[in-house]
Amino acid sequence: MAKGILIAAMDYSAVAPDEFDDWYDTEHIPERLRVPGFLNAERWLGAADPKQSLALYDLDDVSVLQSAPYRAVGGANGSPWTKRVTARTKSLIRLEGEQLRPGDALAPVGKAAALLFIAMNPAPEHENEFNEWYNVEHLPQLGAVPGVLCARRYRGSGATQRYAAIYHFADPDVTNSAAWKAAANTPWTERMRPHFRDFLRLDCRRYQRR
Repeated sequence: MAKGILIAAMDYSAVAPDEFDDWYDTEHIPERLRVPGFLNAERWLGAADPKQSLALYDLDDVSVLQSAPYRAVGGANGSPWTKRVTARTKSLIRLEGEQLRPGDALAPVGKAAALLFIAMNPAPEHENEFNEWYNVEHLPQLGAVPGVLCARRYRGSGATQRYAAIYHFADPDVTNSAAWKAAANTPWTERMRPHFRDFLRLDCRRYQRR
C-alpha cells in the first residue's frame, strides 16, 4: 500500500515565535508521533519568510488520519493550546495525501538542508497528460539532479490543491544549478505550464530551535 502524508503549512506572523515553537516541539508533534501509523515528523520554515511554517508527517498510509487514535487528538479534539495557537495562524495548505511516486519513499529525516514544496491543480481537460508528464518525465528528471535526496509526489484531499510534490535537497542552492534548471524547463514542461491552476510554492530551510 502507498505511503501517506499529512502536510500542514501556515503563516504564524500573529503568534510569538517562542510560543509557536514550544507548542509544535513539546506538544503538537509528540502528540501525533504517538498515534500508530505516524512514521516521522519534520518542520521547515520559509527561506524568504521564516513566519511561514511547513510540517510534514509520513504515514503508513493515508487511512491513519481516519483512525480513532488520530481523531482523539485531531480536528475538534485538538488541545486548548492547539486551538489557541492555530486561531492566530493563517492556513496556507492542509493536505492529506497518498504517495503516487515512487510510492513507498520516506523523508530523509535529518539529512536535508533545504526543501521545495509545490502544490497545484491541473486544468481538468489536461489532468491525464499532467500525470503522465509528472510520472514519466518531471519527477524522475528532477529526482536525478545532483543534490536531490528525495523526490516524491502526492494526490490528496482537504486543500484547494489536489496534487503536491516534495523535494529534499542536500544544499539550498540545488534549485540554482544548471542541472536543475535543465531538468525543470523541458519542452514538455513548458507545454504543461499554462494548464497549472492554484499554484503554491514554498522554498524552505530546516527548522532549528532558536
